[in-house]
Amino acid sequence: MARRKTTLTVLRTEALTPHMQRVYLGDPGFEDFEPVDYTDSYVKLAFGPEDDEIKRTYTIRSVDQDAREVAIDFVVHGDEGVAGPWAANAKPGDTIGLYGPNGAYKPRADADWHLFAGDESAIPAISAAVEALPEDAIAKVFVEVADRKDEIYMETLALVDVTWIHRGAGSNEVSEDKAGDNAPLIDAVRRTEWLPGQVQVFIHGEAQAVMHNLRSYVRKERGVPAEWASISGYWRRGRTEENFRVWKRELAEAEAGSNA
Repeated sequence: MARRKTTLTVLRTEALTPHMQRVYLGDPGFEDFEPVDYTDSYVKLAFGPEDDEIKRTYTIRSVDQDAREVAIDFVVHGDEGVAGPWAANAKPGDTIGLYGPNGAYKPRADADWHLFAGDESAIPAISAAVEALPEDAIAKVFVEVADRKDEIYMETLALVDVTWIHRGAGSNEVSEDKAGDNAPLIDAVRRTEWLPGQVQVFIHGEAQAVMHNLRSYVRKERGVPAEWASISGYWRRGRTEENFRVWKRELAEAEAGSNA
């Protein structure tokens, strides 16, 4: 059953990095928000008039029940796109409609270690997951960003090794030799030491890098079973979300056919 639409109100905003803006949402409307128990919890934000909505999918960074607020982090590239400019210009009292949340991933307590990887778009989900790890957990984190100014602190009590990979430009500006099949994130993950025991993997970000490169590495070369791997694209270079969803569906259908 589809979740109902909830309308939340902008409480305040915070610039986390040159390319990341956090928006805090809450009352009026918080009483209608029903959180789910996943660290990769996502909603579809509705922009524009109700009869012609543009929906964009975003991860819930955090929910504070006591403060009655929801935090969502947006990657911002100037005036590019729909959601980023909205977040950059949001003011207290503005409202936004959302559908969800939904989710499917959270760190498993029975994993021997965890591998997280992604680009800016995956920072909210990775950060939420790292914060949720117990003290005895072991994790490796790889995040690709423009430069050191886009790095953020990930709070955790676990033993976590975080590697920041600098591509030298924003994800919308980077040249082809550092994007897609050539994204430096790919090589960083492939080169890392594979720890013993059962790993749980969470890799999300640009689809060409994630789904055409790292997914095959993790699932085929490293032999990680599907139930231990959450690997998917959040976006694809050069495509709108609508076009990306079509491409993602076609890819899934083609893979299903090849496995039949």
